Amino acid sequence: MPHRTTALRLAAPVAVLALALTACGSGDDDTDADAKSPATTGATPSPSRPASGGDMAAGESATGKVAEDPGEVTYEVLAQRVDVGTEAEAAKAVADAADAKGKVLATAYLRYTHKGGPALTGGSDVHDAATVFADGRRGGVLVGAPEDAPGCEDPYDVESWKQGESHVFCETYVIPADATGVEVHWSEEDGEPYVWTFPQ
Repeated sequence: MPHRTTALRLAAPVAVLALALTACGSGDDDTDADAKSPATTGATPSPSRPASGGDMAAGESATGKVAEDPGEVTYEVLAQRVDVGTEAEAAKAVADAADAKGKVLATAYLRYTHKGGPALTGGSDVHDAATVFADGRRGGVLVGAPEDAPGCEDPYDVESWKQGESHVFCETYVIPADATGVEVHWSEEDGEPYVWTFPQ
């Protein structure tokens, strides 16, 4: 498969491939998403719609509420892109290369914009509901992937987030190398997921 990535997060010590029952298998939605970026300014506004879940067009933003520590915050969420690597890169990123056979890493870039509610002073939970699917099946979590790939920010380093400000957080999952489409899912708590599809 051709190399299709601009930035894979392989700089950390060897990561561990999480082989959860939901990984690359059940096709369930992402209500049990695992928690997982420089601040962006001057970004071109994108179309958005109220919270309800469903398929999203390229460049279309979702709007949803998240219960944060100081109170409920409304976010505009946009899956910008997904970078997909090679099997060789996946093998180097996991503890046991055999776990990565026939797999590649997919890193999703999501932009979150604080649209309403209190300013945050101690981190955010907005990224917790983001997951990566391939051909309708949830990918495997890459535990230990660094959060600071080019264009990404570690969500736990964001200690001040005011209304109008945006941050890009990334999620890295392990997906089948022969996947024809990668999906990024994000949802409000107990809500239906918004789904952005990126053909491969």
